[in-house]
Amino acid sequence: MAVTKQEVVDFIKAMTVLELSEFVHELEETFGVSAAAPVAVAAMPGAGAAEAAAVEEQTEFSVVITSVGDKKINVIKEVRAITNLGLKEAKELVEKVPGTVKEGIPKAEAEAVAKQLTEAGATVEIK
Repeated sequence: MAVTKQEVVDFIKAMTVLELSEFVHELEETFGVSAAAPVAVAAMPGAGAAEAAAVEEQTEFSVVITSVGDKKINVIKEVRAITNLGLKEAKELVEKVPGTVKEGIPKAEAEAVAKQLTEAGATVEIK
């Protein structure tokens, strides 16, 4: 009997972290591969400052509405709840697509805001 990809995914979803770790280790040994991320090659002399700036992880994010969809009223309500704007200001923000809803926020908060707006019917981008 052949196993489908979805059955494998469901099997992995049901595993605990410890079981998954042991499973990955067993796969590495069986197939002679490593799941470790590749190591970056050392930068050439003189390029250190530019490379360090490029590698630095982004800590502040912005949530931008790229499309409102057909549930404009629900999106306006969510924008009001998220930003504490008045009705007029929230409506103007939603109508001026693309529009930044929140900026300079941590990644977790940006993802939560994006989820709320997506559930309301908007198309959102995190920058």
